Amino acid sequence: MQKGLRIYPLSNATELELPLVEGGISAGFPSPASDFLDAGIDLNKYLIKNPSSTFIAVTDGHSMMDAGIANKDLLIIDKSLEPTDGKIAVCILDGEFVLKRLRVDNEGIWLMPANPAFKPTKITEFNDFEIWGMVTYSIQRH
Repeated sequence: MQKGLRIYPLSNATELELPLVEGGISAGFPSPASDFLDAGIDLNKYLIKNPSSTFIAVTDGHSMMDAGIANKDLLIIDKSLEPTDGKIAVCILDGEFVLKRLRVDNEGIWLMPANPAFKPTKITEFNDFEIWGMVTYSIQRH
């Protein structure tokens, strides 16, 4: 399981508009960059659709690494979104925050890791379980 998540309330009290390269950045052949700087982008407006129900969390663990979520990444979590099969969710399982991909089938709800070193968890009637919010973005440090 994920060791834990540190959850923070969202603060979008300030705006920071950053320059935006609208034409995209080539991952192949280089192109002159200065001709492509356009209007700025406010990351709050781009990443946050429902500010009153959005939180930021820092991951702690490696159970979702094959989904592109590493230890100490930032997650943007929206509590207003409906849980969906196949999507990544922050759940409360027996009093602890866990980060897993949801799988819903005729056997019930499963919490699926994205790392073969971890096993899926089947939710049973003996678990205290809540889907707390849905991950909308993961931000990695490089």
